[in-house]
Amino acid sequence: MKLYEELKWRGVIKDEAGEDLEKKLNDEIVTFYWGTDPTADSLHLGHYSSLVTAKRLAKYGHKPILLVGGSTGLIGDPRPTSEREIISKETLNKNLEGISKQVSDIFEGKAEMVNNYDWTKDYTLLEFLRDIGKYINVNYMLNKDIISRRLDTGITFAEFTYTLLQGYDFLWLYENKNCIMQVEGSDQWGNITTGIELIRKKLNKEAYAFTMPLILDKFGNKFGKSAGNALWLDKNKTSSYELYQYLINTDDEMVIHYLKVFTFLTKEEIEQIEKEQLSAPESRVAQKALAREIITDIRGKEEYEHAKYISECLFSEKVTELSSEDIINSLKGVPTVEVELDVNILDFLVNNKIVSSKREAREFVSAGAISLNNKKISDLEYIVTNKDTIEDKLIIVKRGKKNYYLAKVK
Repeated sequence: MKLYEELKWRGVIKDEAGEDLEKKLNDEIVTFYWGTDPTADSLHLGHYSSLVTAKRLAKYGHKPILLVGGSTGLIGDPRPTSEREIISKETLNKNLEGISKQVSDIFEGKAEMVNNYDWTKDYTLLEFLRDIGKYINVNYMLNKDIISRRLDTGITFAEFTYTLLQGYDFLWLYENKNCIMQVEGSDQWGNITTGIELIRKKLNKEAYAFTMPLILDKFGNKFGKSAGNALWLDKNKTSSYELYQYLINTDDEMVIHYLKVFTFLTKEEIEQIEKEQLSAPESRVAQKALAREIITDIRGKEEYEHAKYISECLFSEKVTELSSEDIINSLKGVPTVEVELDVNILDFLVNNKIVSSKREAREFVSAGAISLNNKKISDLEYIVTNKDTIEDKLIIVKRGKKNYYLAKVK
């Protein structure tokens, strides 16, 4: 299967620009770019779908340029509803450093990294308006979706001109790096076409582009969003275990699509996984493959194996094999209580508000519905001591089927 056909099969082409894009992708070697603004010190899983596509092009021999927006980040891409918060230069530079390292790691240092601040910092406003602004009609800009949606509520001049800055990036890279193609998420289509228009009018040359559709879950939420929070590529912000749990719980309806978009598994491999998944959905073979492929690519095999091991141990009696640090990192969202030891199990539960009364404590213990480190406690006279702790520091308390508490020893 040639590249263009593979991209279509994977469902990662939405918009296209340029005649014979298919031929460019299949039969030629082109330089292309993907860019992002450093609005945070880490990319998240939503960015990763675009990075995977860029990496896929690189595997077919195309030459990637990865742009981090040191200048566009100071302005901010217009959001659909309101202006972005302006970040300081110090924060922006810190973000640049973090993102640049992540992208370089994912591409194994085989992609050229550029910063658009380098070619805009000495460009005066008058020069920019004369050299660039005169080629783009205001009516053309007003018809851009991201701008037109803000006209009723208001859009600042800085945001309004953002599309010119990004368009200039494409023009500069075309002239200076022989970069003839841009590859981005579909929300950047308006900015991409501004760049293509500049190249056409100023250079009388043709440029190429395609966008990738926004990746959503079955409820229409952005992929990689968990309880309103992004799942970050930085393991210090989102642990590999958290990534593993998110991916392993992917809905059956969406998982094959995600395997096509986010992994480098072949068509034959994915079709075999799909066949196994349909015959035994409880095995979650597709979800396991998704977690393995994404975490290994982002963080390496060791991080994936460790996340898988934590998952296997955390809800079994093997939990005592884990370090207290692994447990704390893995149970970030679980209620935490500070506990004293050498107390009766009933008092332990009541004192730490795991149950509301001694009567309720007796009912839970008698029914075998209380566990310490996944070991059921059914003895009403049981004394909770240091032997119940992990590394003398904590106990995982489970009440019923789904209620967990992280008990830290005072």
